[in-house]
Amino acid sequence: MNSLFDNYKLGPIELSSRVVMAPMTRVRASATGIPSESAALYYAQRASAGLIVSEGISPSKQGQSEPNIPGLYNDEQEAAWRPVTAAVHDAGGRIFAQLMHGGRVGHPEINDMQPVGASAIAAQGTIFNSGGRLAFVTPVEMSVAQIHEQIEVFVDSAKRAINAGFDGVEIHGANGYLIQQFLSDNSNQRTDQYGGSHENRARFAIEVATAVSAAIGADRVGIRFSPGGKFHDMNESDPAGLYSTLVGSLNQLGLAYLHILETASSEINDDIRKGWDGTLIVNPATVGSTTFTDMDDADRWLERGADLIAFGRYYISNPDLVRRLRDGLGLTEPDLDTFYSGGDKGYIDYPEATAR
Repeated sequence: MNSLFDNYKLGPIELSSRVVMAPMTRVRASATGIPSESAALYYAQRASAGLIVSEGISPSKQGQSEPNIPGLYNDEQEAAWRPVTAAVHDAGGRIFAQLMHGGRVGHPEINDMQPVGASAIAAQGTIFNSGGRLAFVTPVEMSVAQIHEQIEVFVDSAKRAINAGFDGVEIHGANGYLIQQFLSDNSNQRTDQYGGSHENRARFAIEVATAVSAAIGADRVGIRFSPGGKFHDMNESDPAGLYSTLVGSLNQLGLAYLHILETASSEINDDIRKGWDGTLIVNPATVGSTTFTDMDDADRWLERGADLIAFGRYYISNPDLVRRLRDGLGLTEPDLDTFYSGGDKGYIDYPEATAR
């Protein structure tokens, strides 16, 4: 079995280990989507990860899902990310930008824009806002022309990511955001080429990945899914068939990696591994889980064929997580109250482990 601490070649990029820092929302950006001044230090502190995947970054103002999410859709935002990527590279790390379009997971009170979606169907539940939680609103059902416009939104943001110094991008197709809204039965009731069959509901994800790959190179593009995941009111009635279709089509693009959360059955996840020809990143945790990914999870998935393992919440409180895992040092528990609190507390103030 491969070791979590082996080097790994991800396309043209050499990774120092198979440990990935998972994308995690921290809501520390400004109201205009500029990353926090402390973001460079936050990511540089964690640069010993084989690969960092950034927090979700909005590819457009309309795609912003929550307050204080950073963006990558204008010159000011692009410039603000350069010190972040430079700090990671100076510390010997690698970093991909996660492009996260909220789709119907958004609200006019957050960005002064009506959200868009696969169909005009509101998600059940509420969304976080600085003044409290808000009921989801009904999104605008996109026309085919508008769908093509949103594909270009991803392309433009991906180009900006490369210009800002990121090593690549991860397209967020998980957790109920725009791409999964096309995959899920209950959020996609279209009757055109983007709705109905597995092939049609997978079309938007494939077209986004294809267009982004053409723009920046497929070996700089990863994509993330949560097969069968329910977060943000998703309901994929046949995840086995749907993700078989997705994986088969995405295989042809030569992407840098496929990143999945452990939201489906073991059988479905094993079928995805068997069907996917490239690098597979697995995040063994799920949204809302009370347990955090640890060495047992990593070893279990490396034995099952995963190439890289994504660690989430333990990376918040253990900036030197690779060393702690490798040397059997204790792990600091994160302060959940500071996950989304803003400011530097619980962000850049977690210390490294002391030597034995």
